[in-house]
Amino acid sequence: MPLTLAAPVHSELIIKKSRFIGCVQPMSDRARAQKVVAELWAQHPGARHVCWALLAGGQSAAVDDGEPSGTAGRPMLDVLRHQDLEGVLATVVRYFGGVKLGAGGLVRAYTDAVAQALLQAEKVPIVRLATLRCAVPYALEGLLRRELEVAGASLLQVTHGQEVVLDFSLAEDAGVALQARLAEVGQGRIVWLAPAENGGLTG
Repeated sequence: MPLTLAAPVHSELIIKKSRFIGCVQPMSDRARAQKVVAELWAQHPGARHVCWALLAGGQSAAVDDGEPSGTAGRPMLDVLRHQDLEGVLATVVRYFGGVKLGAGGLVRAYTDAVAQALLQAEKVPIVRLATLRCAVPYALEGLLRRELEVAGASLLQVTHGQEVVLDFSLAEDAGVALQARLAEVGQGRIVWLAPAENGGLTG
C-alpha cells in the first residue's frame, strides 16, 4: 500500500561549508509544489539553489535548479520512490560555501538531505475515498445517518426535497460492504444516484 507523510519534516546538513536545508511534506499536485518552491525562494533570498522532487502520479517532477543535470532532482526523486511514497514533495535549499563538491558529492548531499528528513517523518497509508449519493424516504433518514456513522463515512451534504438526498464519502474498500448493508436494512427503498463529485485521496 502506498504511503504519504502526516506532516512536513526538515533536515539540515553542512558539507564542505555548503548548507543543505531539506524538507519532505505531503503534496498532491505540481501547482502546489511550485508555490512551495516560490515561498522557499522568498524565505531564502541568499540561497544558490532550491532543488525539488515531487512524487505524485502523472504530476511527478525532478528539478535540478542550476545544479549539474541529474545531481539533485533525480536522486531526490529516487529516495522517495525507494520508500514506496506517493503524494510527497522533497525540497532542498542550498547555500553555496565556496567549495565545489563534484557530481558524486552533490548526489550524496541531496540524497542524504532527503533521506535524513524521511527518517523522522511519520508515514501514513493513502486512503482512496469514494463519494456516494443516495435518496431515501424521510422515514429512513435517521436509520441511514446511523449506518453512515457506524461505517465511518463523512456526510458531505443533505438535501430535503420530495425525498432526502445524502452525499457522503468513505474509504473505497468499505463502499461495497456499506451498499450491501443498506440494501438489506433499507428493504429496497434506498435509491443510489450518480455522485455529485468524484472521489479523491486523503492521507
